[in-house]
Amino acid sequence: MPPMQQRLAVLCAVLALGLTACGKQDDATKQGAGGPPPAEVAVVTVTRGDSAVTREFPGQATAFRTAEVRAQVDGILQKRLYTEGGEVRAGQPLFQIDPRTMKANLASARAELARTQASAEIARATVKRYSQLVGDQGVSQQEFDQAQSTLKQAEAQAMAAAAALDRAQIDLEHTAVAAPISGRIGRALVSEGALVGKGEATHLATIEQLDPIYVDFNQSANDLLRLRQQLKSGKLGAADGLPVEIILPDGSVYPHAGKLLFSEQTVDPATGTIVVRAQFPNPDRLLMPGVYVTARAAQGRLSGAVRVPQRAVQSSPQGQFVYVVDKDGKVAMQPVKTAGFSGADWLIGEGLKGGETVVVEGIQKVRPGAPVKPVPFGASQVAPQGGSQPAVASAAVAKK
Repeated sequence: MPPMQQRLAVLCAVLALGLTACGKQDDATKQGAGGPPPAEVAVVTVTRGDSAVTREFPGQATAFRTAEVRAQVDGILQKRLYTEGGEVRAGQPLFQIDPRTMKANLASARAELARTQASAEIARATVKRYSQLVGDQGVSQQEFDQAQSTLKQAEAQAMAAAAALDRAQIDLEHTAVAAPISGRIGRALVSEGALVGKGEATHLATIEQLDPIYVDFNQSANDLLRLRQQLKSGKLGAADGLPVEIILPDGSVYPHAGKLLFSEQTVDPATGTIVVRAQFPNPDRLLMPGVYVTARAAQGRLSGAVRVPQRAVQSSPQGQFVYVVDKDGKVAMQPVKTAGFSGADWLIGEGLKGGETVVVEGIQKVRPGAPVKPVPFGASQVAPQGGSQPAVASAAVAKK
């Protein structure tokens, strides 16, 4: 190659290398100045402490009281005196049955009582007179005994007439059908003009007291036996006095806590479960009898437990894990083993000792080894993952 061409080739190579170096420097400068910032994630710092071990059970709401309003006398239904579906108070008039027959029966009973009382007065006067004449004055002992017997019969008839009068008075009062309890009343089952009767105990309406309200749920007898053994051995502490929560069909937590009342002493042989009853306030009538809910009840207390919000625990073919943020602000995977629930949080049996910073929200934006910007859980604007429910106890975990 001629010397001139060699010099041109060398010059071109030097220029190309210079341009390449400048391009790389520009790219590096751009990346340093305008690269994506670290992902913002919500975190909690876990600590050890006493936690309630909870379980969830399917349950059903039941009215605190239920009363069937029935006719106690015969007659024609004249009026309905309440608004269907409304609230009624104990003693409030609900229906009016034609009272004319009962008024006539009451008048007849009063007349019969007066007649028997008059007969008793005559018999009493006779006994008094015979008591002075018995013996030598012309009244035999037999006549005196008969007079005494007649008096007793007359007094018994007067007592029977008085009882009949009381029954007639009660029947007249029953023509005004009153509410036996306070609560919400349903639709009227009989319309005006219908013949009702105490013989067939005509069902007129139903009242249900909804505040408070019961929730009945079934617990496995085997689980209950294991729980009692753990309590006896000291692995768990007693959970007496801890409230009960319920989760509504839409997934939201009912705003009022309840309390356990009792559990049945017999096991259902068909299902192997026992019925447990809890009581809840229901001031807004949000719970209705028959609705299915999920009851979350404390089974015991666990000392020195580590708990994290449910959404922080992820699953993979290798098992469960959480993302932890180290002191340099980088994310790492930490395998864990769960040991049950505490409210809406997981109890961690293995993998966390306390003091770790665990990612709760923004998990979909992190990867192991990547830097992140941690912010306290509950104070961030990080969008939660779809389908997750807020962890009720996570804020308390962060503050312990």
